[in-house]
Amino acid sequence: MTYRRAAIPALAGALLLTALLWWAGASVQALQLQGSTSVLGGRAAAELEHWLVPWAYDPPDSYRLGAEVSGGIGDTASVDNSRYLSLHTTAMQIRFGAVFAFFVPGALLLIRRLPPVRGRIPATLLGVWAWGVVAGTLAVAVSAPWLIAANGRGSYRFLPNLASVIASGRQVLVLTALVAAAVTVVVARITAKGAGPLPRRTVPAGPVRLAATAGTAVIALSLVVLSYERVAAAIQAVSPDGGLFVTPGDLLRQWLLLGGWTAPAGGSIGGWLLYRVGDVLLLAVVWWALRVLPGLLTRVTLPAMAVGAVCATVIGLLASQLLGMATNPTGLRWGLIQLAASLGNGVPAALTCGLVAGTVATITLRLTLRGHAESPAPDSQGTPATA
Repeated sequence: MTYRRAAIPALAGALLLTALLWWAGASVQALQLQGSTSVLGGRAAAELEHWLVPWAYDPPDSYRLGAEVSGGIGDTASVDNSRYLSLHTTAMQIRFGAVFAFFVPGALLLIRRLPPVRGRIPATLLGVWAWGVVAGTLAVAVSAPWLIAANGRGSYRFLPNLASVIASGRQVLVLTALVAAAVTVVVARITAKGAGPLPRRTVPAGPVRLAATAGTAVIALSLVVLSYERVAAAIQAVSPDGGLFVTPGDLLRQWLLLGGWTAPAGGSIGGWLLYRVGDVLLLAVVWWALRVLPGLLTRVTLPAMAVGAVCATVIGLLASQLLGMATNPTGLRWGLIQLAASLGNGVPAALTCGLVAGTVATITLRLTLRGHAESPAPDSQGTPATA
């Protein structure tokens, strides 16, 4: 598929995702009405408001009220918050602009290398959905410094505050990215008509399995080794001497760890194994995606494999989290909204580890295919030919 044909659905999806997030943020005021609290319940309304606030373009009411500080003995002076208001406005402008800017190139690459024709539509839909979640996360990360400064905490525990802001707004992002991905695939399906034959590659099974295993090993390193409680604690305890970038542990953990686990203690081994089924599902999804991706791509390139590995890791994370929600014994007591609070966790780490996994899988695939091509062909008796 040409860039021109692929650009139309990518732009349409980016516009829709940005508009949906804008609309979601504008709905915060509705949740504060008495009728919303009566219908949804106070706890559910507060949880939904917490989800939507990171995408609210209008600044909180606390920004509009002038704070009183001492202006002398017996006097008070009002602080003009216009600069904080402008910083918040700038942060949200950057956030929504970055959603559009990050979504377009990833969706363009996916649609061009993984066009939604017969046999590829589910893979394209899942890939664009995952990339929408990644694009929103990157947009939150890029705009976070302005938002931290707007809250008046620019020089206080900057890196932990940065990690906290990056982790916000992910639940709404998962839902809106799914809607935008569906529309993107529908538009791409229309633009793909008349584009000519879209080839599918035939790749030997052995090299593909080896490449998928090598890429999955990178994800397993984060999921099994780095996410172990003691190792994760060591990563989070990193603290250089002084300065604005002191205590980067929270931020490192956000971008390196796909989960968190510890050895079974005090509970049944069966319950512990049930909790770990989600990790097994994540690794299985990544391995299977890396296994079939070279055959689905119209051309196996490093950018396409890297983006595909990122999307596979995000889909695996979402699948493991949905499985955890379904098997949670306290889910009925908490309610669906409270149960979905962890949905979308680990996307920054999925981006980091997925890029490395895709790179490792591509290099492994190319090396093994080169060796496969250079190996001597067997003769009619089944023995290797000799020069």
